[in-house]
Amino acid sequence: MARRRTPRALALLPALALAAAAAGCAEPTTSGTGEGGVALIEPGFLTTCTHLPYEPFQFPQGPEIVGFDVDLVDLVARDLGVEQKIVDAPFDEGIQSGESLNTGQCDVAAAAMTITEERQQNMDFSEPYFDATQALLVKPDSGITDFEQLRGKKLGVQVGTTGFEYAEENKEKFGYEIIVFDDLALQTTAVKTGQIDAAINDNGVLLNFAKQNPDTRVTTEFPTGDQYGIGVRTGNTALLEQVNETLRKAKESGEYDAIYEKWFGTKPQ
Repeated sequence: MARRRTPRALALLPALALAAAAAGCAEPTTSGTGEGGVALIEPGFLTTCTHLPYEPFQFPQGPEIVGFDVDLVDLVARDLGVEQKIVDAPFDEGIQSGESLNTGQCDVAAAAMTITEERQQNMDFSEPYFDATQALLVKPDSGITDFEQLRGKKLGVQVGTTGFEYAEENKEKFGYEIIVFDDLALQTTAVKTGQIDAAINDNGVLLNFAKQNPDTRVTTEFPTGDQYGIGVRTGNTALLEQVNETLRKAKESGEYDAIYEKWFGTKPQ
């Protein structure tokens, strides 16, 4: 099992990452290598940028960071003969913009991140490893089953996500107010406390939250064709090939199915 930083240590890293970017650290450094000569930013470690919490993909559990994405990247680290180290980075400005990779904060970005054309301009993506849709989280007695019932109401979104984009695209048609949150925990808590009428985000995280919080429920899913990918710095072909090779082997060996069932309670369809 790979070594991981504690939540307390992780909380300090976003500020450090932004400070490095502001200082003009444009070129990443490579001070170590994994198996096959793959360049890594720190000897002995595959450093992963993610954004916490996003359960069950990555989230603090006691002194460790755990989750579906964490377990998958552990397989890549294992194949490289190193350990995984996790950096908690801002999703919008750091991860999806490519800054966390370009400034040498991490080797890979694994944050339940949908592959989009815009993001592909900022980084290279692995082959898709997870299919997702958008979903709507509400209180059980809200009467909200679709966007039609959101007219005049408050819809919570997480900044930088595809759910945010989907909500913006449909705002004029359905007449709701968008309330923006920095992370998933703030967004889902706002539904529980009645600060907002509904929240839109990826189905995996919202279904997981509703399972743990019976005073909320997912009433509908929107088939958007989202697929997650692991990001690497543009042009980092050696590492990208290793990530793809690890994902391929994991699916062939059954390791992927076992990790999926561990976190979602069922095998992938």
